[in-house]
Amino acid sequence: MRIATWNVNSVRTRLPRLLPWLDKRSPDVVCLQETKLSNDSFDELLAADLAVRGYQVAHHGEGRWNGVALASRVGLEDVVRGLPGEPGFPEPEARAVSANCAGLRVTSVYVPNGRTPDDPHYEYKLAWLAALKDAVAADTDRAVVCGDMNIAPTDADVWDPAQFVGATHVTPAERAALAELVALGMHDVVRDRWPDQRVFSYWDYRAGRFHQDLGMRIDLVLAAAPVAGRVAAAWVDREARKGSGPSDHAPVIVDLDDAPDGDIGPVVPPPSNPAGIPRRRR
Repeated sequence: MRIATWNVNSVRTRLPRLLPWLDKRSPDVVCLQETKLSNDSFDELLAADLAVRGYQVAHHGEGRWNGVALASRVGLEDVVRGLPGEPGFPEPEARAVSANCAGLRVTSVYVPNGRTPDDPHYEYKLAWLAALKDAVAADTDRAVVCGDMNIAPTDADVWDPAQFVGATHVTPAERAALAELVALGMHDVVRDRWPDQRVFSYWDYRAGRFHQDLGMRIDLVLAAAPVAGRVAAAWVDREARKGSGPSDHAPVIVDLDDAPDGDIGPVVPPPSNPAGIPRRRR
């Protein structure tokens, strides 16, 4: 079973790349962020193309900003848009959608940016993360949280920590909020697979930062321990960040074994190539 997450930074803009990517990578469950469409516009633009590929879809959108989607071809049940008791700015925004997919509780999230540590949006970000933690805590054994967390978990997840001093995404309070979510029993599966490698998922469009690999790892897949134990491969699809008209984020892809833990060992991509494409087992 293949799960993927991608901040597409506008479905409408990225459509010529999104559909070929789906055909090439063939995820069973895909989480999208920053769709920047209303629900009606999303359905009009994309629902038919997803349906012909076998996907059921849940979208939570608001128009020009934000927007998250969850598409699955292994079931999509008990869909919930938003988080219980989530804060707003000033009203709740389209930042989370969750559903049951093949026995997993998958949530696609677009965490608030925070802007600057002295901005009210920063306090909103921390409050939103607290609501996410409470939602995950209600069903930790099968939880998978995918998306743009807008937090680099450690200094190893930014290209130069000195460049981020005083900025959001790396502050102690944000990292502590993410750590509280992980402490529920969740695993950062990409970092588990690549504990010492330089692995990023976001590169600013400016100054050729992608080509210099001056990025951040802020797009995460967090999985409950029973799910993390099934991970056969976890990687960042850098190919999707190349070429003409890419998103500033690359997809993150995780392959899960269908077999119970202990039946067969994990398949790991070659250590020299954390962005490489590992062979799928099943």
